[in-house]
Amino acid sequence: MRTINIICVGNLKEKYLREAAAEYEKRLSAYCKLKITELNEYKLPDKPSPSEIAKCIETEGAAIASKIPQNAVVAAMCIEGEMLSSESFSQKLENLMSDESASELCFIIGGSYGLSDEIKKRAKLKLSLSRMTFTHQISRVLILEQIYRAFQISTGGKYHK
Repeated sequence: MRTINIICVGNLKEKYLREAAAEYEKRLSAYCKLKITELNEYKLPDKPSPSEIAKCIETEGAAIASKIPQNAVVAAMCIEGEMLSSESFSQKLENLMSDESASELCFIIGGSYGLSDEIKKRAKLKLSLSRMTFTHQISRVLILEQIYRAFQISTGGKYHK
């Protein structure tokens, strides 16, 4: 069974988001070993300067990089990433997970200001959920749901219609 790790900045503060994530985590246990690695958000003032934002992205990026296993395949969730249909994502997930040299597949969800260039360069896949902007907490639930849907598509399950 393959391992999928979601490395994310911040935790799920709202009960409804924690419940939704827990439901998909339970469903995914039939298909993969799932790990969620939560990292602390960098604290910024209410109106941060560009240099403070750059420091935030750099600091969060270093924390993320320290949690990525050496031989992991990285999928970065970022605004400039590829937008895929659920069917295309399912195929892409199968291809990424078929890499026998990879220890696990890591989806990276950055903080409010996005991901560092270092993390984006390391990514084999850059993925965008939409042209719309979502909080990083909602993004976590959305990617969990799409990973579950991808497994359902690839196994001919009933969930995907």
